[in-house]
Amino acid sequence: MSEESTETAWHSQTTEAVFDAVDSGPDGLSEDEAARRLEEYGPNEIRDDEEISPLAIFVDQFRDFLIYLLIFAMLISLGVGLLPGHEPEYVDAILIALILIANGIFGFVQDYQAEKSIEALKDLSTPDATVIREAERHVVDSAEVVPGDVIVVEGGDAIPADARLVESASLETDESALTGESAQVTKDTEPVEEDTPIAERTGMVYMNTSAVRGRGQAVVTETGMDTEVGAIAEQLSETEDTQTPFQKEVDQLGRTIGLGIMAIIVFVGIIQLLFTSAGPISTLLVAITLAVAAVPEGLPAVVTLTLALGSRRLLTKNALVRRLPVVESLGSVDVILTDKTGTLTEDEMTVRRIFTNGREYDVTGTGTTPTGEFEHDDEEIEPDPLEAILRCGTVCNNAERAPPDEDDAFFGDPTEVALKVAAEKAGIEPTVERVREVPFSSARKRMTVVTDDATAYMKGAPEVVLQRCDRIRAGGEVVELTDERRQEILDRNQSFASDALRVLGFAEKSGVDPEADEDEIEDGMVFLGLQGMIDPAREEVPDAVADCRTAGIDVVMVTGDNRETAIAIGEEVGFDPEGAMTGAEVEALSDDELAEAVEEVEIFARMSPDQKVRVLEAVLSHGHNVAMTGDGVNDAPALKRADVGVSMGERGTDVAQQSSDMVLLDDNFASIRDAVAEGRGVFDNIRKFVNFLLSANAGEVLAVFFGVLLGSAFFPDQFASESQALILTPVMLLWINLVTDGLPALALGVDPKTDGIMERPPRGADEPVINRRSLIIILAFGLIYAAIGLPLFFHGLSASGDLVVAQTLLFTFIVLGEVIQAQILRWPYGLSLFSNTWLVGALASSIVLHLAVLYTPVNTFFGVTAMTATHWLWMALAVGAFVVLGAGLVLGLDRFYED
Repeated sequence: MSEESTETAWHSQTTEAVFDAVDSGPDGLSEDEAARRLEEYGPNEIRDDEEISPLAIFVDQFRDFLIYLLIFAMLISLGVGLLPGHEPEYVDAILIALILIANGIFGFVQDYQAEKSIEALKDLSTPDATVIREAERHVVDSAEVVPGDVIVVEGGDAIPADARLVESASLETDESALTGESAQVTKDTEPVEEDTPIAERTGMVYMNTSAVRGRGQAVVTETGMDTEVGAIAEQLSETEDTQTPFQKEVDQLGRTIGLGIMAIIVFVGIIQLLFTSAGPISTLLVAITLAVAAVPEGLPAVVTLTLALGSRRLLTKNALVRRLPVVESLGSVDVILTDKTGTLTEDEMTVRRIFTNGREYDVTGTGTTPTGEFEHDDEEIEPDPLEAILRCGTVCNNAERAPPDEDDAFFGDPTEVALKVAAEKAGIEPTVERVREVPFSSARKRMTVVTDDATAYMKGAPEVVLQRCDRIRAGGEVVELTDERRQEILDRNQSFASDALRVLGFAEKSGVDPEADEDEIEDGMVFLGLQGMIDPAREEVPDAVADCRTAGIDVVMVTGDNRETAIAIGEEVGFDPEGAMTGAEVEALSDDELAEAVEEVEIFARMSPDQKVRVLEAVLSHGHNVAMTGDGVNDAPALKRADVGVSMGERGTDVAQQSSDMVLLDDNFASIRDAVAEGRGVFDNIRKFVNFLLSANAGEVLAVFFGVLLGSAFFPDQFASESQALILTPVMLLWINLVTDGLPALALGVDPKTDGIMERPPRGADEPVINRRSLIIILAFGLIYAAIGLPLFFHGLSASGDLVVAQTLLFTFIVLGEVIQAQILRWPYGLSLFSNTWLVGALASSIVLHLAVLYTPVNTFFGVTAMTATHWLWMALAVGAFVVLGAGLVLGLDRFYED
């Protein structure tokens, strides 16, 4: 049975046929048979095949091309010892190994904490299920439910598995987590056509949904991965995890640097061997130096730490990041595909409009808090004219206020909760006792209760309630319900419905005998009016949507709800309803036609999970960076496929959360806006320190490259010895790359966001971290370092005849140049030096540490010498030239790109 489960149309079969198919009956299974089936089918759980261990998380931190380059540099440092007369460069190798370990620990801690936080979001205790076994009720762990079990479902229960109803009494379920539709589904035991959509299979209940009212019994047909939820989870396991745009960029950056290093090494080697007196060993030493100079050893650690700090800031804004690169990817998002129910809306029905006594009233306030006003003709009124209809709504009602210690304010159907809250807004509480109830059913489409004062109250579908009425309350009096008045009510009902309101009619009748038959009680009623309700938009969502659009981000609604509701909510929060499409219309389009449509349409309604993925793929085909939000099981495939999948922490299902890159702990769409702003700030900082680090590395490479060639040509005596054939030693370069530019780079990673960051468009989908402007900055600063540093080097070498003095001057110049460059690169962002106290501390620390290298005994370890006053004078001139050229470069580029 399990192999055929996903193809069996249980909803189209009679209950007797289902009992026969699963070899069960109304008395349920025996305990022995249940145990046997549990062994056969396995636990009733959604398996997570992608669960990873802490070791796997740690190993994953080293799967990056820049990391591979660092490992290569470390191996080269050790490999020198294989050459005749040379010892391994243990210091270089140890320093690089420490970098690798530190970077791995940074990333591991962040990713592991994110996974643990996701686990904390889950309910640690598996919910119970009530089953009938051997004709008796038993409460079991829902994981122990098996095919053939008969489950008992009552209002408020979670549905433990997919099951075919065999009994139903006013049962309604909330299937929004599975289908995306917010309206409650009325259930019965009748079979439906085989190709009926899930949302219309009234005889079935499904795992991960819940009963909101009524009761019923059902025979379990599927469990675990064979359920509808399991089918979606299975689809997710077949979807490959995709790299974020930033992961692709960093990987490409590493490959580019690696290829550049190899090209430079080969080129320098050929020049040295053919045109200088340098031997093979001297050439290899220069190659090692160039490799160490070119590899930005601090970049992986700085990137990881910056993303980790960004994720911490996002956590304070109720956004939990599950994968570090997503922090930056948020900043490059230019399209957001958002679900409606629970994301744009409150996921709580609210009465918005009332028609009674011949007048229409607007109701303010949302949610379950009984605060709001009743307005007519834009004037606040006393609620007295509304008393009768509001009393009817709260008396003919099964919802109850929850105890103060419960998370929910009410127990019961969201529609009935809305009616209770509307009555409470007017200060109306039930003061009578109910003595009889004629329950709602899908056939009757109405509910009636009789109270101890012999009054009957009815609510239901407006046209059905009207049929039971012969009078109407109008102008404070009870008058005859004429055909003209009936038509006015039906027209008003249509008007409410056209605004996507769910409409109920209300009626009452006094002097009722509670023992009379149903027809007598419900005949000759007095029509009280209509109440229209909707799941309202969150108050902060319109501003959040507007802010996203100001930031150049297109926001598109993709929901499982019906077109009318989607359009009504969409218009309220700022979506253009023009051309709104349904899933059926999407299905009829070819991929090319859909790719064209998604550029124009802002609302997609009645969307199935597969259709949501199709829309997402169509948007991605245009090269957009896409964030997908959602909370239901039906959203999970698209969440996983999107560049940034954003699930909900409060209402989100486990499947959705495990498929996402980020979880909004407060389910607030506005938090996405804050996350995008944070992501843009992180990207700005990454670009700043990438420009900073690679500029310095370019300066080191060019200085070594041209210095060796010029030194061999013009100072053959000083460069004759292989031990002295280096412009800068590997230890000097590692010190620069790890400490004197590493600390400022880390501080640049926590720079504050630029003012107006959400008023500029997102960077283009094809714009890398190192764009044309960044490339100009990196190459130009590299040339500036070499153009100023090498004359200083050769002047020192010529004046003193000592290569160590020359190396010390160049070493010091690069350190001081980086201190100055760190602030120069911040000018285009409008940031002053003291706007980042961490940067001030980092720059000061770099200077102090370098002075310690020069003027303490550790200078012998670095192969440098203490600088004299004359040396510092030369240095001041060099640094002054660097400031002039560097500032001129950045300011000139700024003016050029502004024009």
